[in-house]
Amino acid sequence: MKGSSLKILLIEDDIIEIMKMNRTVSSLKLKHKIVEAHDGEEALKILEQKDSIPDIILLDLNMPKINGIEFLNILKKDKKLKYIPTIILTTSSNQKDLLECYKIGIAGYILKPLKYEDYVTKIDKLLAYWSINELKHI
Repeated sequence: MKGSSLKILLIEDDIIEIMKMNRTVSSLKLKHKIVEAHDGEEALKILEQKDSIPDIILLDLNMPKINGIEFLNILKKDKKLKYIPTIILTTSSNQKDLLECYKIGIAGYILKPLKYEDYVTKIDKLLAYWSINELKHI
């Protein structure tokens, strides 16, 4: 079952991870549009342009300038942006981070697997779910 194509904001400072995401989406022949931000500050600038609000945000936790948790706190204080489903995509299995993220309000917390095949499987399932989900911007 094919869902709609998503506008995804990927907030990730590691160029290898960005390339991996783009390669995965392309190899799965998905039509999603990925907008990249290399840190939280850049992401906030992109989100200020209210005409291009993403359907979902994929957020890394460990980033320079504004880390993932700081970014989440800023996002959730914005009347319009707080409704964007935000999924943490990280290597951190830190229980404190996980609890903090859920407290602030996230749609999911996904650990990046080491094996590329496992990564592709996880991303495929994640994007398949959000492309059929009926939650659109309010």
